Amino acid sequence: MITRDQWRAFIDHPVVEWGIFAFGILFMIAAIPVGALPGPGGVFVFAIGLAMVLKTSMWAKRRYVRFKRQQPKVGRWTDWGLRRRSHLRRERLRKEREAHEAAQGDAQAIRGPDEN
Repeated sequence: MITRDQWRAFIDHPVVEWGIFAFGILFMIAAIPVGALPGPGGVFVFAIGLAMVLKTSMWAKRRYVRFKRQQPKVGRWTDWGLRRRSHLRRERLRKEREAHEAAQGDAQAIRGPDEN
C-alpha cells in the first residue's frame, strides 16, 4: 500500500509533474473539438485540463489569480467548478461581509441620513 508521503513524493517528481502538465494542456486543447459536440462535455474536459495545469504550474497559478482579481464573478464560478477549498472560505467571508454591510445600511436607514 502506498502512503500519502510516498504519493506526494511521486507527484512532486519533475517527470511526473511535466507529464501531468502535458496531459492538462492536451485536455484543454481536446476541449475545443469536444465542445463542438452536443452537450456540455467540452466544459468538463477543459476543467479537468485546467485543474491539472494549475496543480503543476506556478506560472499558471499566478495568471489564474490575476484573472480572478480582474473578473471576480467569473473567478467565483471557476473556483466552484474546480471544487477548490478556498472557494468555500471566500464565499463564507463574502456572505458575512454582505450581511454586515446590509446591517449597517439598515441601521443608517433607521437613524436617517442626517444623523451619525
